[in-house]
Amino acid sequence: MKQQAPSVIYIDDDILIADKPSGITVIPERFNTEKPSLQSILEAKHGKLWVVHRLDRETTGVVCFGRNEEAHKSLSKQFEGRDVKKIYKVIVSGRMEGTAGEIDSPIMERPNKLGTMMIHSKGKEALTLFEVEEQFRSCALLNVEIKTGRTHQIRVHFASAGHPLLVDSVYGANGSFLLSTIKKKYKQSDEEERPVIARLTLHSYSLTLTHPKTGEEMQFTSPLPHDMDTLLKLLRKYDK
Repeated sequence: MKQQAPSVIYIDDDILIADKPSGITVIPERFNTEKPSLQSILEAKHGKLWVVHRLDRETTGVVCFGRNEEAHKSLSKQFEGRDVKKIYKVIVSGRMEGTAGEIDSPIMERPNKLGTMMIHSKGKEALTLFEVEEQFRSCALLNVEIKTGRTHQIRVHFASAGHPLLVDSVYGANGSFLLSTIKKKYKQSDEEERPVIARLTLHSYSLTLTHPKTGEEMQFTSPLPHDMDTLLKLLRKYDK
């Protein structure tokens, strides 16, 4: 499958806001610097970029870069000071209790499985707020705001609450989602069923920040990518 190219949502002399596709890292991989990253692809066209924050490889949506050291310093300070607003569209498993809530649980790296995280009293504070946008029989679409930016925060928090992402092979049970899961009398052809989506059901939907030079509050959004949009249409049809 051909890798989708990233697009630029906004650019000026100080910031670049990109719409990240699934399947690429934000920065070059440590042991595979030849493989294209969001940063390297954008730098080839727009010059040097300073990384402000990251998304997981499979996560799509809004990513912010600085275009000079001064802008990078200002943006990094905003992220560290929790002065930015980050909203994600997330599809989680199961039926949610109520229409909104929060998860306030500290997160740390698993000592016996580096690169993955866990809830632990000795971890760093992590706060996640959420609202239920749509409830289906087997899952729910949430609007999620993270007040902290811990590694895998959304994935770990909802898994710990008994609602892992609908697709998450690390913290959940499924590495993909099949239509036959929700469609009654699904007719299987001779070919193996292709998944509706085979990556994290997680999308960085909007980012609100203060422009490092003008001081203007700016909000950037990214529409749901095709795979998540298709999944939601099928859920509305077969899983209401």
